[in-house]
Amino acid sequence: MIRALVLLVAAMGTAGATGPAPTDFTLNTHCPPGFEKTRAGVCELRTLYQFYDSLENRGLGGTRTALPPHRDGFTPQQIDLGRYLFFDPLLSGDGTLACASCHDPARGLSDGRPRSIGIHGEDAGRAAPTLWNVAFLKRFFWDARADSLEAQAPGPLYSPREMGNTPVQLLTSLNGNATYRRLFTQAFPNRRGAIVEQQVYSALAAFQTSLISLNSRYDRYVHGYDAALSDREIEGLNVFRSFVARCSECHTPPLFTNEQIAVIGMPEPAGQPFDVGAETILNSPKLKGGFKVPTLRNIARTAPYSHSGAFPDLRSAVAFYNKGRGHAVPGDMHLYLHWHISDPQLTETEVDRIADFLGALTDEAFLPQTPARVPSGLTLTKRGE
Repeated sequence: MIRALVLLVAAMGTAGATGPAPTDFTLNTHCPPGFEKTRAGVCELRTLYQFYDSLENRGLGGTRTALPPHRDGFTPQQIDLGRYLFFDPLLSGDGTLACASCHDPARGLSDGRPRSIGIHGEDAGRAAPTLWNVAFLKRFFWDARADSLEAQAPGPLYSPREMGNTPVQLLTSLNGNATYRRLFTQAFPNRRGAIVEQQVYSALAAFQTSLISLNSRYDRYVHGYDAALSDREIEGLNVFRSFVARCSECHTPPLFTNEQIAVIGMPEPAGQPFDVGAETILNSPKLKGGFKVPTLRNIARTAPYSHSGAFPDLRSAVAFYNKGRGHAVPGDMHLYLHWHISDPQLTETEVDRIADFLGALTDEAFLPQTPARVPSGLTLTKRGE
């Protein structure tokens, strides 16, 4: 059956293509910036944070703290194959959407929308989280329902509200493309036979683990360059990690997330039903309205904010936490709010300073290069066109 579908797709061509699929593709043999190619031929991350071994200040806003374990060790070819797949609309059901449609490098690896829009204009239900530094994460999706990048991949690929594909169609499309068959052989030289799902997920994971952002002005300040932050930003950092604001207890440096699920009583947009978040996934009523704490890295590039895009700008997002514990919870609903959520009673100036500081977490130096062409020959249509 699969073989018949492969032959059918090969004969018909790819829907939406602008012309014959190009064949002159090669995969990089060098590692992305920030990675070193080892004698084993794999890419390993290099960062100044590797010189720190202290975990004592984690959660208290300490600066020179070590990073948690991370994933690397993919070959340059696997990473580059994942890059092509990430930008190729071939992975969607109708050839119009790619992973990059909702994780756009020009929008902080998010999409600038309160709620993402999937295939055929479907409401995807939640905002697209940024992919920066996912190599360090152990939980994925807002509701933490996946425990690896490979386990995460089928979610958007096969959701009828997102990319709308099926496993059969995905493998048929890839195996029906001679260029992809060749590239997969380069990236996975031990593979035999047809491309399989796990190789697709592995290549996507390889690319995503290369999306590293650890060289912001905040990081340069951490590593000893005091002039990297302005006086206002330093004031904001001090408020951020104070025992009054307590921001750093959840948004823990240096990743600015602790990956925990937190119930904080975020509002939903007008007319939208309450999103129970992790309650259903983990079968825990205490996690009703609970979502994974997002990273604040490149936060100035990923407005609007929260799982539902409730806050249009950084200042309004910060101000939400200053309005009192549970102030946005519907009156007829009981939530087990996270114990960190309080009523800090920050001054308006202090709120401003936190927003100022968050702007110092921007670093897109290792932004991935968008391919000029992809092996399918399809064109990725920009959102809004």
